[in-house]
Amino acid sequence: MGAAVRSEIESGRAAARALLSGARAGFGGVRPPDLPGAWTAFDEEVRRVHSRAYPPPSGTRLETRLCDPDGHVREAALRDPKAPLPLVAIRCADWVPAVRDLARQVLAGALAADPGRTLTALVPLVLRLGRREQGGWALELFDTALRAQEPVPAPWARPARPARWGRPARPARTLTGEVPDTVMAWLRRSGDLPVRRYAARLTLESGLFGVRELARRAAVESDPLTSRLWAEAAMAAMAAGGADGGADDEAIDTLLGGHVPMVRACGVTALRRAGRAAEAARHLTDRSALVRACARWAVKQAGGDPYALCRELVGDPERVSPYAVTGFAECAGRADAPLLRALLDHPAGAVRAAALAGLRPLEGPVDVERVLPLLDDPSAAVAREASLCLLSSAVRLDAAPLEARLGPDRPAHTRRAAFRLLRARGGAAALRASRALARDPDPALRALVRGPGG
Repeated sequence: MGAAVRSEIESGRAAARALLSGARAGFGGVRPPDLPGAWTAFDEEVRRVHSRAYPPPSGTRLETRLCDPDGHVREAALRDPKAPLPLVAIRCADWVPAVRDLARQVLAGALAADPGRTLTALVPLVLRLGRREQGGWALELFDTALRAQEPVPAPWARPARPARWGRPARPARTLTGEVPDTVMAWLRRSGDLPVRRYAARLTLESGLFGVRELARRAAVESDPLTSRLWAEAAMAAMAAGGADGGADDEAIDTLLGGHVPMVRACGVTALRRAGRAAEAARHLTDRSALVRACARWAVKQAGGDPYALCRELVGDPERVSPYAVTGFAECAGRADAPLLRALLDHPAGAVRAAALAGLRPLEGPVDVERVLPLLDDPSAAVAREASLCLLSSAVRLDAAPLEARLGPDRPAHTRRAAFRLLRARGGAAALRASRALARDPDPALRALVRGPGG
């Protein structure tokens, strides 16, 4: 459970305890919950307090009566026209049929009276309630409203007004950048991940967007699951010939610039169908292993040699990059170890670290005399990779040189790498290292003694 979720739950619990103790709600008083997790926590906390208190609290607030353990109290509270809709939605999944049925009548009436505000306010909560035994009804109700042929306007939407009778034209008001501004447009831009994924699935079912728009949404989406939905839909549209005739190249270029590796991998894969497989070579140095693998496949499908291209990229020390070294190591063999070994003297620490990481699976027994000095490398990434290379040989290492690297005069990354090896070595040396690091001036290193990481 993340810190944001814990904070959301605690805010709901705190609001419930405050209202049950007689605190005033509203401006200057208890702030009502505003997030789905806070509302469900509020409901649970009211029942928990009632179950543990004797005599039970005699709160008269409408919010607490809607969560009362007594079904008769909850049913009576639902008849109040001011009942908060989030708690009404929770009661739609109530375990008492009479309470459940009444709550569903209230929610259906609210949706019919003001669909825009009801949907924007309750979709996040209803999605979570849908996992409950009786929670599917509200989700089906909202599904039907959102799948309607006529989209539901957003509550803040204002249509454009043409110039008339001397009045100037007025543009449409939109908060989502889409015209017309609809509830679905708001859901697609929601900061709540379950809501965004839900909206993406509904939009894809409707077939609203063409291949270019699908690719654009995949490229700008930061959530891997949602971006995958958009990207796969764009790939399917291109495989079917595309809905925007001749738009394949533009859609592919958009996918290639995506934030998420899965999206860029889709773009690289699509290069072959578009007759642009030769461009895949530019993606052999992508920061994602998935994209690099797709690029090697595309190059091979076009008749090229990805190994030769990767070797060429690392052959020039002036142009080599860390991801070029990593990509070469992924397709290299043991005979290529000398080329990677030569890069251990490269001036860029990231390149040295990538070369050392690439050597680890290629070489057999570790050359301790060559790797051990790399613990003193000024780059933290190199020191870390050196310690990982030596882990399998930790029991055979001399403890004295490693203990000397725990001194406060050594860089923090060197002390961390030495401690990792001493702890793997075990015995009295590991105990001495733990005692030394427990007094280290760096709090992050002191924490290593208590935790399993290193």
